[in-house]
Parts: sequence; structure tokens; C-alpha cells
Amino acid sequence: MQALVIAAILGSVGIAATAQAAGQCRAASGATPPTVVELYTSEGCSSCPPADKWLSTLKGRDDVLALAFHVNYWDRLGWTDRYATPEGTQRQRDQARHSGSTQVYTPQVLVNGRDWRSWPRLPAAASRAATSTPSVVLTREGQTVTAQVGATPGAARWAAYWAVLEDGHQSAVKAGENMGETLRHDHVVRLLRPLSPWAASAGLRADLALPAADASHPRRVALVIVDADSGAPLQAVTLGC
Repeated sequence: MQALVIAAILGSVGIAATAQAAGQCRAASGATPPTVVELYTSEGCSSCPPADKWLSTLKGRDDVLALAFHVNYWDRLGWTDRYATPEGTQRQRDQARHSGSTQVYTPQVLVNGRDWRSWPRLPAAASRAATSTPSVVLTREGQTVTAQVGATPGAARWAAYWAVLEDGHQSAVKAGENMGETLRHDHVVRLLRPLSPWAASAGLRADLALPAADASHPRRVALVIVDADSGAPLQAVTLGC
């Protein structure tokens, strides 16, 4: 009962609430969605380490969801980034297409889906699409996380993606532009799973089977709800248990 009371209080002030019970943990969206900060980076890019370090400073903030997507198109420079994925690279290209651009680059920061070149400063109040904010509850039982997205009247179409994040990674780079450097990474997206668009008025239930965990790297699971047409994030919830 105490955990539910705490969750209700946190939700009322706009902070995603997390509660734990025997064999289960739960997180619920707050009234104010967190700012979604996406970093597109590569260990083969000499200008990326400062951006990686900056992203690490966002740890522990309830008002920000930080995501580090490592891309693979710099691997040709002589160093293969072991955190790079085709899915992360494709997401960056998809985001560029949403904004009407054909160019991608690193390090690139997106804030709520928009190119943001003023980091390390974040906007005081990031703009959002003029639409209803989805309500989301994440529940984990064992190795399965279930999302319940509430129905919202209207004609909007929403989409979403799961992201499994890990902190505390590092690499001793032995080739390429960062040869000789030891690079450290947090918020690394180790698994990205898009969800197909659905009618906002219908709501959604979706499950994610978690991959095996590495106990040496703290892990979180996030679900980000986006506008299906523009790709702009509308809500995000993170489960840290």
C-alpha cells in the first residue's frame, strides 16, 4: 500500500514513478513527459568523446531520458565500434528523413526529435507536438516487460520503440581516429525494438522479452511513444528494476 501511495504522489508532480513488489516492478508515466535526448555517436569519430562525456552527466535525472545510439558507418575508418548496431544507424536516417534532411553526422544530438547543436546546454522548455499525452504503465515480471498504453480519444496515430540501456561501458581503442584513447559510455542502447503504429483511441498492450543481463553494467528498459507521422516523442517511461 505504501508503494502505491508513493507512486500516486510522484505521478501527480509529473515524475515517472517506480514501485516494487515481490517478483514484480512497475513504472508509470507522470503528467509531464521527460525530455528525450538522443545522441548518435561512434568510437571511430574523433569529435564524439566530448559528447559521450556530456551525455554521462545526465545520469540520475528524472526529467530527461538520455539514449546513446552508436552508429556503424564510421567502422570503415579502421576501428569497429562494438556498440554500434544497424538498427541505431537506421533510426538516425529515419529521424533525418522526418526532418526533411538527407544528411547524418556524428556527434548528433536530437532533443525531442529535433536537431540540437547547442549542447551541452539543453533547452529550458523543449517544444512538443500539440496533442494529448499518452499514459503508460510498464510492468516487469521475470524476463518480460509489459507496456499498457492508455486509449486517448482522437484521430492521432502513435508508434513506439523499446530501448534497453546499459551504463558503465568502456573501450580501449586501438585503431582509427581515437587510437590510444579509453572511451567510456553510459545510456548505451543495446537493444532497439520498434512497435508498429496504432490508433491512439484504441490503446496498446505490448510485451518485450529481455535479453540476458550483464550484472557488471546497470540496465534500464525504456518505452518511448512517438507521433507516427512526425516521429516526435510524446511520452517516455523508464523501468530501472
